[in-house]
Amino acid sequence: MQTNFSLAALADPAMQASEKILRTCVHCGFCTATCPTYLELGDELDSPRGRIYLIKKMFESGEPATKEVVTHVDRCLSCLSCMTTCPSGVHYMHLVDHARAHIEKTYKRPWNERLMRGILANVLPYPNRFRLALLASAVAKPFRPIVEKMPVVGRQMGAMLGLAPASLPSRSWTDGPAVFEPKTRRKGRVAMLSGCAQPVLAPGINEAAIRVLTRLGIEVVLPKGEGCCGALVHHMGHEKTAHHQAEKLIDAWMAEIEGPEKDGKGLDAIIITASGCGTTIKDYGFMFRDNPAYAEKAKRVSALAKDITEYLATLDLAPARPTGLTVAYHSACSMQHGQKITDAPKAILRSLGFTVKDVPEGHICCGSAGTYNMLQPEISGRLRARKTRNIARLKPDAIATGNLGCITQIGLGMQEMKSQGRGEATPILHTIELVDWALGGEKPAALGGEKAA
Repeated sequence: MQTNFSLAALADPAMQASEKILRTCVHCGFCTATCPTYLELGDELDSPRGRIYLIKKMFESGEPATKEVVTHVDRCLSCLSCMTTCPSGVHYMHLVDHARAHIEKTYKRPWNERLMRGILANVLPYPNRFRLALLASAVAKPFRPIVEKMPVVGRQMGAMLGLAPASLPSRSWTDGPAVFEPKTRRKGRVAMLSGCAQPVLAPGINEAAIRVLTRLGIEVVLPKGEGCCGALVHHMGHEKTAHHQAEKLIDAWMAEIEGPEKDGKGLDAIIITASGCGTTIKDYGFMFRDNPAYAEKAKRVSALAKDITEYLATLDLAPARPTGLTVAYHSACSMQHGQKITDAPKAILRSLGFTVKDVPEGHICCGSAGTYNMLQPEISGRLRARKTRNIARLKPDAIATGNLGCITQIGLGMQEMKSQGRGEATPILHTIELVDWALGGEKPAALGGEKAA
C-alpha cells in the first residue's frame, strides 16, 4: 500500500513502525473471510482492511481521532485471526495497538465510555480491588434485569453483572510471593505469572499448574513485586500505564533471572497460564524497543515466556489414571493467532488419554477478548452464541481452553443455552486442570470432583 506520511510524522519511531506495517498491506481482502466482526456485521469498515484504511488516513493527516475511527477500532476484538490469514505478513496487532494509543491521546470519549473504561482499567488489574468489586456484584446480580434498563450505561453494566460469578472462591495457597519446591529430583526452575483476575476468579488454575510442575521436578517461583502484565490497559490504549505495569513485572522477573547461582536462582522459563497475558509478555521486546533502560531486559523476558502447555511439551508426561473423557478443545485467539501455539495443548491431552475434538469455526473468536464482552456486549453476545452452538454440535464431556476470559465467556454461553432449554451446560476447564487430574491430581470440581488440597 502506498503511504503519504510527512517527514515530521516519521520522526516518531512509533509512526515509523506503523508506516512500515501499512506499506506491507496489499488490500487483498483475505482477512475479511476470518474477521469475526465483519462476519457478524457485514461492514467493510468493521474488517481489518477497512480499519487499516481508517488508521492510515488518521495517521497520515496527523489529526485527532474521529468518532468514525473510534467506533470501528473499538469494535475490533484484537483476536488477530487476520494475522493468521494474511499472506503478506501485515502485523495488524502493532498497528491497532498504536491506533488505540493515539485515540486515547486525541479523542475525548463521552462520559459514559470514560466511566466504564475507567472502572475496568482501575479495578481489573488489581486483585484486591477486583475481589471487592465482585463481592458487590454478587449482591447486585439479582437486579440485573433492572440494571440493563438503565439509560446509557445499562447494557454494559448488565454485561458486567452477567459475567460476574454468584460467589467467589476462597483465597488460594498460591498467593505469592512464594517458592514451591519440586516433589522429586529438581529438573528445572521457573517463575510463574500469578495474574490479576485469574487468582480471584479461578485460583484452581494456578494451583493445578504448580501441582503439575512440582510433580515433574520443577521448582516454581512467584516473585516478590509481581503485578499485572499490562495487557488489559495496553489494549485499551492506556500506553503509559501499561508500560509502567510491565516495567514492574520485568523488574520482578529480572531479580530471579540474574540472581546469584549459589542462591539457586536463574530461570529456565517464565510460565504463563493465561494466553492473553502470554501474547503481550512475548511482545515486550517490541513494546520496549526504544526504551534504553528496558529494551534488553524486555527482550530477555519475552524470550523466556512460555505458555504452560508450550513448556509441558518439553517434559515427559505419563498418565497416572485413565480419564475416558471426550474433550472439545477451544483454542483461544491469543493462543492460536497471537502465539501460534496450535498443536501442543491437543497433543498433551491426547497423550494423557483424552479424546480431543476440534471446534467447528475454531478460528473465530468467542467474543471475550479482554474487556470486549463488557464494552461491546451486543457483538460479544452474538459471538458467544455462535461459539457455544459450534461446541454443542460435538457433544463433548468437557471443554478445554488456555485462557480465563474464554472460560468465563463460554461458561456463560453454556448457562444461557441451558436456561433456554437447548441442552445441558458442558463444563469448561483450563487445559492444565485436566492435565493435573490425568497425572494424579484430584478430579476437578467442574467435573464433579472435590476441591484439590
